[in-house]
Amino acid sequence: MNEYRINTKCVQSGYTPKNGEPRVVPIVQSTTFKYDSTEQMGRLFALEESGYFYTRLQNPTNDAVAAKIADLEGGVGAILTSSGQAAAFFAIFNICNAGDHVVCASTIYGGTFNLFAVTFEKLGIGFSFVHPDASEAEIQEAFRPETKAVFGETIANPALVVLDIEKFARIAHRNGVPLIIDNTFATPINCRPFEWGADIIIHSTTKYMDGHATSVGGVVVDSGNFDWEANKEKFPGLTEPDPSYHGVTYTKEFGRAAYITKATTQLMRDLGAVQSPQNAFYTNIGLETLHLRVPRHCENAQGLAEFLEGHGKIAWVNYPGLPGNKYHGLAGKYLPHGSCGVISFGVKGGREEAVRFMDKLKLAAIVTHVADARTCVLHPASHTHRQLTDEQLEACGVGPDMIRMSVGIEDLRDILGDVRQALE
Repeated sequence: MNEYRINTKCVQSGYTPKNGEPRVVPIVQSTTFKYDSTEQMGRLFALEESGYFYTRLQNPTNDAVAAKIADLEGGVGAILTSSGQAAAFFAIFNICNAGDHVVCASTIYGGTFNLFAVTFEKLGIGFSFVHPDASEAEIQEAFRPETKAVFGETIANPALVVLDIEKFARIAHRNGVPLIIDNTFATPINCRPFEWGADIIIHSTTKYMDGHATSVGGVVVDSGNFDWEANKEKFPGLTEPDPSYHGVTYTKEFGRAAYITKATTQLMRDLGAVQSPQNAFYTNIGLETLHLRVPRHCENAQGLAEFLEGHGKIAWVNYPGLPGNKYHGLAGKYLPHGSCGVISFGVKGGREEAVRFMDKLKLAAIVTHVADARTCVLHPASHTHRQLTDEQLEACGVGPDMIRMSVGIEDLRDILGDVRQALE
């Protein structure tokens, strides 16, 4: 599908039905698959032949959707996971062991921050958090001999910091490690991080890719560009024989697809955080309109941000599309067609007034979700980032008065009317 433009790929990529087969990606709702001979089944388990034998490892519905997302991002392969959190876990754990270390942007989503700072620490994998705006020299100071990856978000949730992807890729590669990017908010419609030097991309497909708040899921996409063999001493799990798979060496057997093959055959086999075929089917329906919905989200968010910026009861507005925004320049570079449908702002009067405002909204719902067709709102310090300390909240760019609004694809005039009446 490489010859087609991304709008066409959203609709067509990943699945090509043969004569007499379903036009729409079918839901293969089966845990297992039949074979006529023991020998053929054995070849599947030995990775000597491709095919389906158990949905925890591979499923036709999931593979079609994963292939579409890989094509949208320009990768060599992808694997669907049960959630975005699972995708973040897989992306790191696929190349890190106890005693290893990761350098990470500090302004990441609160749930991911907790996964890295607490859960991974329990597994013996350490993280150093650096502000995305730090100089290259300052970020370099965070590296250790045992550092195995760098992680950041294209657009931070909810701080809306736009990552300088080229800068972070340059630093990561200088240290012989890959750059892993969470591209959930931007989507491949607005940014394709592989083109700026990233090596691995993850998404919470629960968000814009599904787009309708129907299915939880995640995805890990491999660019195939990172040279694991050139840094083989850092990544023995990829460059040395895997005793759990008859001594297969992933880089030798699977070349550019070594990373994503290991994630599928080893991590998914052992951890089982698989996305259901039903959810993959729903995600694909969302992907088919991704190129239509994302511009509308951005258009509405821009309109709301401009309205709020001129309102007397608003203390501040944060949206990369505003000319006065700190990250407007980086957004113009990496996100020239729009950033995302999420804005953050503060109401004068602090936390108490923020809560009062949210409780008065009628069209916009208070929910924990973000990035679907309906406008929704939440208070990060009380909700998604509630488990963090004040110091951690500050590091993530989350203040006590911050309101995160995910602007939907309704008529902008109705969204503005709802916000206006709530403020009044």
